[in-house]
Amino acid sequence: MKQNTALNILKSGKNVFITGSAGTGKTYLLNQYTGWLKERRVYPTIVAPTGIAASHLGGQTIHSFFALGIRDSIDEGYVEFLMDKKYLKTRFSKLDILIIDEVSMISPEIFSAMDLILRGFKGTDAPFGGVQVVISGDFFQLPPVSREPKEKRFAWQSPVWKDLDLQTCYLEEKFRQDDSRLIQILDDIRAGSISEASEQMLAERHEKELNIKTPTKLYTHNVDVDRINLSELEKLEGQSKVFVYESKGSKKNIEKIFKSSLVLEELALKKGAVVIFIKNNPEAGYVNGTTGRVESFSPIDNMPIVRTTGGKKIKLDQEDWSLENDSGTVTATVSQVPLRLAWAITIHKSQGMTLDAAEIDLSKTFETGQGYVALSRIKNIEGLRLMGLNPMALRVDPLILHVDGRIKQASQKAETQIESLSPEALDDAFDRHISRHGGIVSKEKIAEEKENIKAGKPSHSAYVTPTHIKTKHLIEKSDTLIQLATNRKLAKSTVVQHLTLIKEEEPEIDINKYKPDEVLIDQVETAVLKLRTKKLKEDFTDDGKLKLKPVFDALDGKVSYDDIKVCMLFID
Repeated sequence: MKQNTALNILKSGKNVFITGSAGTGKTYLLNQYTGWLKERRVYPTIVAPTGIAASHLGGQTIHSFFALGIRDSIDEGYVEFLMDKKYLKTRFSKLDILIIDEVSMISPEIFSAMDLILRGFKGTDAPFGGVQVVISGDFFQLPPVSREPKEKRFAWQSPVWKDLDLQTCYLEEKFRQDDSRLIQILDDIRAGSISEASEQMLAERHEKELNIKTPTKLYTHNVDVDRINLSELEKLEGQSKVFVYESKGSKKNIEKIFKSSLVLEELALKKGAVVIFIKNNPEAGYVNGTTGRVESFSPIDNMPIVRTTGGKKIKLDQEDWSLENDSGTVTATVSQVPLRLAWAITIHKSQGMTLDAAEIDLSKTFETGQGYVALSRIKNIEGLRLMGLNPMALRVDPLILHVDGRIKQASQKAETQIESLSPEALDDAFDRHISRHGGIVSKEKIAEEKENIKAGKPSHSAYVTPTHIKTKHLIEKSDTLIQLATNRKLAKSTVVQHLTLIKEEEPEIDINKYKPDEVLIDQVETAVLKLRTKKLKEDFTDDGKLKLKPVFDALDGKVSYDDIKVCMLFID
């Protein structure tokens, strides 16, 4: 299917599955669609299984957006727990169109969890709560990471996949590769049969010297990546600056954080080190997967200053990785600089990237799809230096080979259906889709919005940093509440409201410098405990939160509402 045909299917508002071999422009197509929506003031939500994949479309990780923590599966009890969260109610109430990228790496359990959460928050049994679902990915690429063999490992094996009644778009035109030799090798891998010609071409690239001085090195295992990165670090002049993690919580829970994230116990850096960010912080200018080079270290606190590949200069601070229990209480926190060395990266982290050249070692391949993903990162076979192969390297999952024909047939059917519509019928379908989501269909207003976007002044609040996030950015520079209010040019009461929302969204955030004196906190806490013990219905909101007026009255009006609110931030 051509990209324009697929774009028309997306614009018609159907649930869609976009697939095709590596380099056929799946991400480009999604960017076209999201751009078209935003010009009509409709704003999709974009998620992906990893931070790097999410960063390609400006999205979030699935676990972060759906508040899954480190869970791989959930039940209805967990959905009920999430539904008590005010910020999640706000988040999901605004969700109308969901774009899910890199679906090959999503397990059926995670796919079902997204469905269960959206049904709960949308109050309907419709698949994914009735929102338009756009799924993108190639099942020939990396499968979900699994600690143990599973009978069902792909998202399409989740029961809800069929319920979505997806229109399939199998893209066939290749844009990344401009070399018929490399295309032949990749097509052979997808067909499950490597020709002698392809074997010969790969043999010719064995340890072949490249024109590029420092090609990206792709390896299957973290141990090799770490070895190469440390070796490169040693080549740089000067002493390494070592950053050691800080933590709160039990040893067992801290270990869980290290096992479920990329954070390091010790991070050694030098000026000139190639690095990759391992945490999402869009406000600070980086996401999990952003790459760059250490430019210097701050003379104030010795923290690294990184120039990203995109040219942005970022002064780093520690980030927190937290573990919550089922009641939402933070049980452990690890604080560390959110970086790792990145002269070499794992193939897993490379999915979705386009590289001019790469040194690839497939001698320890342990998973189907790894070889295909690695080889498909480059544009031309002249950019390949192959360090090794093993029998697994060029294999793809037999189950995917089996269903690939059916996926192509479904794509042909969808193509026939959309092309049978007249231009007038298509335009009508497009307008109905936009109107259903509250967007604009007037040509004059669309032209106006295009100009707004071009000028950097889009009209929708989705482009504007939420006001409480602006307050959050000033916390580090403001030692008192009065100073924070002054820096924000807002009333103290407004800033206190912002802190309440910030604390609700990020329980681990450190605002201890705004903590009132112990005498005041004890007074408020005593009043709160008494009211919670009495459990009078009129003292609580419908979602079970204690109202402020009963606390104010219990304190005989001697403590202001603002001071009560601040104290409540520090009372469990």
